[in-house]
Amino acid sequence: MIGFAVISASAILFIAALNLLRIDGERACRWYFSTITRLMGIRVIVRGHQSTARSRLVVANHVSYFDIFVLGGLVKGSFVAKAEISGWPIFGLMGRVGRTVFVDRKRTATKHARDGIRERLDTGRTLILFPESTSHDGNRVRPFKSALFTVAEHPTVGGHPVVVQPVSIAYTRLNGLPMGIGWRSFFAWYGDMDLMPHVWHALKLGKITAEVTFHEPVTISSFNNRKALAAHCTQVSGAGVARLLAGREAA
Repeated sequence: MIGFAVISASAILFIAALNLLRIDGERACRWYFSTITRLMGIRVIVRGHQSTARSRLVVANHVSYFDIFVLGGLVKGSFVAKAEISGWPIFGLMGRVGRTVFVDRKRTATKHARDGIRERLDTGRTLILFPESTSHDGNRVRPFKSALFTVAEHPTVGGHPVVVQPVSIAYTRLNGLPMGIGWRSFFAWYGDMDLMPHVWHALKLGKITAEVTFHEPVTISSFNNRKALAAHCTQVSGAGVARLLAGREAA
């Protein structure tokens, strides 16, 4: 557990320094996640371009907790995450520093979650959302749930539209060699898997290549409703994952 202990200790020291220096939490978390990604031996390949628009909602497929480090190191923004993550080691601490919007998965709490997200978007912030609402084996993309896409239906208080940018994440290589279906299951975290043993086992296997594609951003004006927007993002993200796993994207 040495690697994870180093990550944990560095997180605690990082947060202590952050409090002393009063550094912007989102910017600092991006640096931290990027640094830890490198320390864990994850090579990140990025395709496409991030939108520079204010009030951006980044929506991505979800494979593992590794997604948080990878995307968190690339995007200056805050995550939208399930409430129970606030109690997880490292992730809970970094979530609070990075101003994560923690969402209760009960249907009755959806409006409260939307209000929290809209508040951030109204100030021009970027939010990162995994709309599948669960992680899985990483070999496909499940339909994006449309409930939180409601935040993109209306302009912000400044009058500009919420920009939604679909993203594809795939883990494609292990120690430089193509990672097949069987190996990907060792890095995907889902179901009732225990977190700590999974982290330790995954890090022992070697260096991982994570590929991320930023697709063309869209706004609700191109669609009939939030469900159509969510379906579009599902299709774009899913097609991107399929291309990455098949090795059809240029290096």
